[in-house]
Order: sequence, then structure tokens, then C-alpha cells
Amino acid sequence: MDNTSTSDIVIINGNSHPDLANMVAERMGIKNGGCSVFHKSNRETIVEISDSVRGKDIYIIQTGTKDANNNIMELLIMAYACKTSSARSIVGVIPYLPYSKQCKMRKRGCIVSKLLAKMMCTSGLTHIITMDLHQKEIQGFFDIPVDNLRASPFLLQYIQESIPDYRNSVIVARNPGVAKKANSYAERLRLGLAVIHGEQKETDADEVDGRYSPPPTSAYSNLLGNSVEMCLPATPSTRQRTTSVSVGVPEHIVKVKPPLTIVGDVSGRIAIMVDDLIDDVQAFVAAAEMLKEHGACKIYVLATHGLLSSDAPRQLDESPIDEIVVTNTIPHEIQKLQCHKIKTIDISILIAEAIRRIHNKESMSYLFRNVTLED
Repeated sequence: MDNTSTSDIVIINGNSHPDLANMVAERMGIKNGGCSVFHKSNRETIVEISDSVRGKDIYIIQTGTKDANNNIMELLIMAYACKTSSARSIVGVIPYLPYSKQCKMRKRGCIVSKLLAKMMCTSGLTHIITMDLHQKEIQGFFDIPVDNLRASPFLLQYIQESIPDYRNSVIVARNPGVAKKANSYAERLRLGLAVIHGEQKETDADEVDGRYSPPPTSAYSNLLGNSVEMCLPATPSTRQRTTSVSVGVPEHIVKVKPPLTIVGDVSGRIAIMVDDLIDDVQAFVAAAEMLKEHGACKIYVLATHGLLSSDAPRQLDESPIDEIVVTNTIPHEIQKLQCHKIKTIDISILIAEAIRRIHNKESMSYLFRNVTLED
């Protein structure tokens, strides 16, 4: 790239996505650094850096794939190897951050993305570049700067240039949780919005566990129920404004999941579903079948990260979905051979520009221009 001093830049990568690392290095006009990452017979990870990194700015390109645990260990060991070799700065370029969906407390589990953030900071990383985090609040888990790049300009450009008669389209949110992102796309393209509401099956959050067991009916429960009255002065005015629970702690009202319904008109129009990640495609297939039943003439799915685990290619190939468009943040060449509907958008130029700006201490605002909180 022009006007860039690259003498102090070293780009290395693990085994997760070497093609992306080579494309970024080629766009920057520099050679990919010499780093060998391999596994011993007992599956321990060995990292060997052949070039000197003393006093240099290191950029480690390592994304998350279906082999997430190995991807993480490779990244941590590479970062620590650079730290102990006196690198000036160590920037982790992680297009898809593993465990980003485990960013909330569920049941008796833990917030895994917080643990991962602490491990990355401890390993020696001084900066993180990632793309389209599942929740933007994950940036707060890190004690180092995090630049969360956006793939939406690439996807918007694809809609405008590669979908015939896109003006006859409607942006679809496959569940209410994606409505903000879908609304942002709809506003930028001046298109209508449709939201699919309801659940096809019971979610993990609604499974019965010990926390939903009712409290024992005892004198202690009754005491809890009447504790509000006992804490207030016995005056007529307070009695009139106080409601007591006569049977102890109230029970949780059971959620009733409605059947899948569509809010919005999709009849005779092109339906474009948008999301940040495509992994388990069962929900996308169910949404596509409903859109087809409601008269959608064509169905597209656009997402930043195409993990496409398990037999996702087969399910997509047999589904009513006409085209699946993802970026190359995650390698999916094998999946493309199994499903001809999958198309790829190259985002290496965005990563290369982010590295250039960080290295030259330039503002990153240009990469986030016209980006709203809903993107």
C-alpha cells in the first residue's frame, strides 16, 4: 500500500487462515513473516519464529474456525513468544473472535468471552483488531484497545451491484434480536423491513433446571411474603398502598413460544436475511421455508462470518435459499465445494488498511464513517 513505512511491520499467522494472511501481506506489499506453528504427537502446540521481532510491530492474523480451541492456543503462544522476544507491540488480528456468542451469563455457566479476553491480555497482546463482534459490549472485557471493524459496507455494495432488481427487496430479520441490524440495512438501502417472530423449538434458556423449583411452603415462606407489611408503620395510608403476597414467593410464569409468524409484507419480493454469523443453519432454513410460503420470489442470506458447521452445506443446498453470501473472515472453501449457493466477499483490503493506519498512528474514524450503533 502507498505511503506506508513497512520496515518495522512483521505479519505472522497460525494455521487457522493462512490464505487471508497472505492476501493481507500482499496488499500491504510486504512479505509474510517466518513463523512455523505445528503440533507434537501429544497435540501440544509448538511455535517457532525464524525472523527477529525485537523492537518491531507484530501483527498476528489468526481467526476462529471450527477448531476454535487450537486456534486460541496458537494465538496465545505466538503472542507470548513475541512478548518474550522483545517485540515493541503485538496486535492480534482476529477477524472472527471465538466464543463471542458466550458473552452472557446463562444457567450455571460463565462468561467465556471475558475469560478469553483476560487470557489474550495476559499473553502479551497490546491491541485487538476484529470484525463484527456478536455483541459490541465484548470490547469492554479487554484491558487493551479493540477495533471492531464493520463488514456492512461490503455487504451493502454486494446487494446493490449483484442482486438484480434489489429495489424490489425487503430486509428480513430472522428473529427480533437481529431487528436492529436489519433495520440499519433497510434504512441505508431505502427498503422495507420484515421481522420473523416466534420460535420453532424450545431454546436452551427455557429448559427446566433447579433454579425454577418452587420454594418450600413453610412458615419462613409466609414470613417472606408478609415482610413488606412488617417493615412499614401500621398506618391506614400505608396499608392502602401496600400489596402483600399471601403464599410466599410468586412462581415464574411459564413462557409460551408462539409459532413462527412474519411481521411485514414479503409477497412477490426478494427477501434478504442479514446476520453476523451463519453456523447452525437450521433456523435460517426454517425462516426461508416460511418466507417462501408467504410468497417471497427469491431468498438471500448475508452474513459476515460463515462458520457453516456440521452438515450446513447440505442443508443449505436442499433449502429454498437461493444464495448465501459471507466474507472470508473464516475459511470455507470445502463448504463451497459442497454447496454451489455459497458466495464469498474478500475483506482483506479492510484489514490491510486497518493495520496501515494503526502502524502509522492515523485515525481509524475513516473506517467507521457513517456507521451507527445498530450496525
